[in-house]
Amino acid sequence: MIIDFEQIKEEVMVNFKGGNGELATRNFIDRKNKIMMSRLKPGASSGCHKHEGNSEIVYIISGHGHFLYDDGTEYFASGSIHYCPMGHSHAMFNDGDEDVVYLAIVPEHH
Repeated sequence: MIIDFEQIKEEVMVNFKGGNGELATRNFIDRKNKIMMSRLKPGASSGCHKHEGNSEIVYIISGHGHFLYDDGTEYFASGSIHYCPMGHSHAMFNDGDEDVVYLAIVPEHH
């Protein structure tokens, strides 16, 4: 199956999960997975959230910033992969002056 994100309507979310600023995303969702192609705007963040019943893999295509992961800070740039296993918490921050473009995969574990 090919997922063509250009054929999926882009949604713009403000203050995603309690964060700040804008997140633009195109999402493919079925019963077992959520696959998202997203752009986090400069200065924006996602709110800190815990993964319960799922995990998340984030591949950074472009841009740079940092994740709060549990009690630590992890910095990322193009080509980085961030993994948040089930039971852990994270938040993403765009520290740059361009969009952070990323592909995120959220598999359900129940």
